[in-house]
Amino acid sequence: MTVEAALSEEAIKQSLEQFLVVLSVSLSVATLSRIFSWLRNIPYTLLLVIVGLGLAFVNVRLVNLSPELILEIFLPPLLFEAAWNMRWRDLKQNILPVAIFATLGVIISVVGVALPISQFTGLSLPIALLLGASLAATDPVSVVALFRELGAGKRLTVLMEGESLLNDGVAVVAFVLLVGIPLGIQEFSIPATVAKFTTFVGIGVGVGCIVGFGISYLTQRFDYPLVEQSLTLVSAYGTYLMVEELGGSGVIGVVTVGLILGNFGSRIGMNPRTRLIVSEFWEFLTFFVNSIVFLLIGDQINFLSLGGNLDVIGIAIAAMLFTRAIVIFGLGTLSNLFQPTKIRWQEMTVLWWGGLRGGVSIALALSVPVLLEGRQAIIDGVFGVVLFTLLVQGLTTRFFLEKFDLIGDQPQRQQYSEALARRTALNRVLKYLEEVQLSDEIDPELYRYQKGLVKVQVRTIEEEINQLQKENTQLRSLDLEQLSEELLDIEADTYAEFIRAGRLDRNLSPLLQDVLNKATEKVIDEIKLD
Repeated sequence: MTVEAALSEEAIKQSLEQFLVVLSVSLSVATLSRIFSWLRNIPYTLLLVIVGLGLAFVNVRLVNLSPELILEIFLPPLLFEAAWNMRWRDLKQNILPVAIFATLGVIISVVGVALPISQFTGLSLPIALLLGASLAATDPVSVVALFRELGAGKRLTVLMEGESLLNDGVAVVAFVLLVGIPLGIQEFSIPATVAKFTTFVGIGVGVGCIVGFGISYLTQRFDYPLVEQSLTLVSAYGTYLMVEELGGSGVIGVVTVGLILGNFGSRIGMNPRTRLIVSEFWEFLTFFVNSIVFLLIGDQINFLSLGGNLDVIGIAIAAMLFTRAIVIFGLGTLSNLFQPTKIRWQEMTVLWWGGLRGGVSIALALSVPVLLEGRQAIIDGVFGVVLFTLLVQGLTTRFFLEKFDLIGDQPQRQQYSEALARRTALNRVLKYLEEVQLSDEIDPELYRYQKGLVKVQVRTIEEEINQLQKENTQLRSLDLEQLSEELLDIEADTYAEFIRAGRLDRNLSPLLQDVLNKATEKVIDEIKLD
């Protein structure tokens, strides 16, 4: 065996060991947070950061990755999963504030953080702009998990997730455009920057659409969950690498393909069971990637270096909070002038304070070229701000939700959905009992007794459903949403069945989707008015 082969095998072995250690640590944290009730009040991602800090304090390093691999490994799954689960109908209803926050908001954030840092510290303006671009990407993982746990309103969740999904792409594009300035390989000019930004976004959206719609129509021709699941994984990483190779924004490409596959491809090319399998797969993958990222936040911290850049961290925190207030309250008020559904000041306050920084910011900071003189200052500044947002803002967001009475009816909606599912399941059991032919081995008396027990359970559940409807009339909208989902599934499955059988050679888009969505929205609005 050659020396090179032996070193390669040793590197593979070390990587596997690191993989198992990281997975073991994250699973241990997740398990302990479920066992001890006092830990349940701390978001899982924050627990990972705290564990990482502890490991860094005793000088235990879990993962060592080159800066070039950070973005390629971490960003595609995080962005794809968020886009896959983002419902276009919800995003479309809030597209104006989300778009403003993600475009003008990113520009304000980058400049608003960079100027005071370059003014009051020893960092040059190009380095400060890179730091500002790294901190422009919000990471709502912990906050959105808290929203869902407490039952915050859907609109607040959509605004937080939608802004993060789009501004991640814009922030990464800004970072890529700015990183060449301190290296001396490009100069800043507004016309050139606008042209590059348009090119980046255009190539990303174009390739994302081609890959997204291509895979959507491809999966319509067969029903094989493992292959369809694998195709989504290939589409996430493949789109990112392909777009980057073509000179576009891989982040924009991944977001585009995720939105298309989540809202269109999964509807026309996957049956409900496959969609569930794919969603659970991405839920696990995101859990693991987030575990690595948030462990890295704590694990890679150099306490001595952080102490030497406290001025940068302090100014960055103050500037970030100030610019975030301008973005949310200023641009939020502007968007209220042009849309019927206003963002209340209580919701703006939660959006302001809940604008955490996390995985994407860390990935950008760690991806700064090693040759750049101010690299460590950028990393320390980003790490310090991320720690502040996670450990201070993340742990106090619950207070604002409770203080402003923004905890919605999500627990009731979940209870109502479960009751509807149980009623459907038991009615199918009754139907089976009525259709089945009794064999000689089955005692008729026992059969009637079991059938009676099922009927009693159905009546009990129906009483629970009626009671929930009386307490909250808006729960009736869930029936309409579920009916629409079932009708769309039937239509898409029928087209796919015709294509697989060779009776249809042309791909058909769902005909009922827009019609049912508009009808459902109209009825829901009428229910709200009642």
